[in-house]
Amino acid sequence: MAGKKILPLKRRRENKTDYRARLALLKSGKPRVVVRISNKYIILQLVEYNSSDKTKISYLSKKLSEFGWEGSKKNLSAAYLSGLIFGLICKKNKIKEGILDIGIRRVTKGNKVFSVLKGCLDGGLEIPHSEKNFPSEDRITGSHLSEEKTRIFNEVKQKILDKYAKK
Repeated sequence: MAGKKILPLKRRRENKTDYRARLALLKSGKPRVVVRISNKYIILQLVEYNSSDKTKISYLSKKLSEFGWEGSKKNLSAAYLSGLIFGLICKKNKIKEGILDIGIRRVTKGNKVFSVLKGCLDGGLEIPHSEKNFPSEDRITGSHLSEEKTRIFNEVKQKILDKYAKK
């Protein structure tokens, strides 16, 4: 027994779960807004914890095509629009607040996760945050690339608001 080595938990070894951060999120008692970015899409989930995790609402950025978004489904603009839709869906389901769960991702000012967060906030969710981490409005709308990108972004945003913000 003296020479036996104790290994960390499997998900920690695989860099999938930070158990200290997860415990802090669970102690808040608020539903978690889980943001995961894959190679193609952005995945958003509202997860509540009682004795186990229960996903209440989920959204995949692939569905942005329904609103005429033909660009990348994981750039800053798509991240914002996905967050906006997710926030509006949560608002319709009478969910007012949450706490951001970005998993193992590093916190980098202006990245996609904070574009999603800004969209969620604009959609009506209350999530504790610091505005210094948000990307600039030019980068979210795509105006740093071209006027055409900004026009498409604004059209898609208006379609989203027309569909989900109806009273």
